Amino acid sequence: HTPLGDTQAGPLFPGGIYETVFSAPVGAKLSLATMFGQSNDLFLAPTGDGIPLYDMAGNQLTGDVTGQVLLWDAGTEANQEPGLGADQAPRQASPNTGAADANANVRQANDDFGNLPPVSDYLKVTLASAGPTSFRLRIENVGTYMTLATSDGNSHPAPLSPGVWVVHTAADPLFTAGSADRGEGLEHLAEDGDISALSAALGMRTGLTSPIAPGVYAVHDAPSVLFTAGSFDAGLGLEDLAEDGNPAALAGALGSDARVSEAGAFTTPNGASGPAPAFPGESYTFTVMAEPGDRLSLATMLVQSNDLFFAPSETGLDLFPGGTPLSGDVSGMFILWDAGTEVNEEPGVGFNQAPRQSGPNTGTDEGGRVRPVNDGYVYPDVPQVIKVTIQPVG
Repeated sequence: HTPLGDTQAGPLFPGGIYETVFSAPVGAKLSLATMFGQSNDLFLAPTGDGIPLYDMAGNQLTGDVTGQVLLWDAGTEANQEPGLGADQAPRQASPNTGAADANANVRQANDDFGNLPPVSDYLKVTLASAGPTSFRLRIENVGTYMTLATSDGNSHPAPLSPGVWVVHTAADPLFTAGSADRGEGLEHLAEDGDISALSAALGMRTGLTSPIAPGVYAVHDAPSVLFTAGSFDAGLGLEDLAEDGNPAALAGALGSDARVSEAGAFTTPNGASGPAPAFPGESYTFTVMAEPGDRLSLATMLVQSNDLFFAPSETGLDLFPGGTPLSGDVSGMFILWDAGTEVNEEPGVGFNQAPRQSGPNTGTDEGGRVRPVNDGYVYPDVPQVIKVTIQPVG
């Protein structure tokens, strides 16, 4: 949003540069959009498929990608001659002025007035590697102050507005060619260079989305049956659960623990035909027998991580607080823990995380202690990922 060397957000004039660094997993694409400033509602963006970031072998694709960026018409305002229209951002009395477009569909821009310069005359978009799963995006205005010639005999620059970008795997994150604008803010960007609404809409749909893995549970009357906070993993299977979503070893160890009256693994999402991770909207259910004085511990892996898992504190959940059976939503009692067994990579992109690793138990050993995660990366709040409810049944 802010040109390099400037102190506040603003348009990109000839010689100006926008730059940002982002992370993306293998298979992801990049889409971006910025307004062609001397227009009513034209914007620059790739097709709905986006710009590929990796080749089929998982190698980063870098270099000049300007050829994958096209000039589009948002279909939200009637076009006037680029560089002269009274309802265009540099000359309009206020935002969102101008007549409606007779064709309301987003489509590639037509050169109706014969003066639209080729995209490469004023725009250069490059990608460079900034790490194994990180990229540096650079957007340059390579035009001059005479790039756009108008019918009155004058020439003008072709400024670019602040824009938006998004990393995605599904198609059409910003618009669908041949369909009307979705009303999420593309109109404001394309007509006025205002990215606030579209940026907010994208923010609602992006971020870390992760399944949870099959996990373990235990009913017990003493603390620390799964782990001890601040201590090394006991080697009973927590590492397998936290790194690879495999609960078998830990469930077996809990079953032979004298402090545990009941233990097992939850492995099959409700309605599924076999063991699998639970994706957004899915759930696991299990039933236990307990009596006053018993506590419940359970653990499930945050799949888009190296060795993180959700669990309550090491003491577990008191199943009979004040002598009354625990009931309702207990998600607020859960913590995102770091098992300390593998060095963390950025969530959702690390090559040694379960969805992308070459096999189980890959990644650099950390030799750390079990503790609440605090690695400098950004994670969603626990209740945004899991909801845990307890219902007495008898």
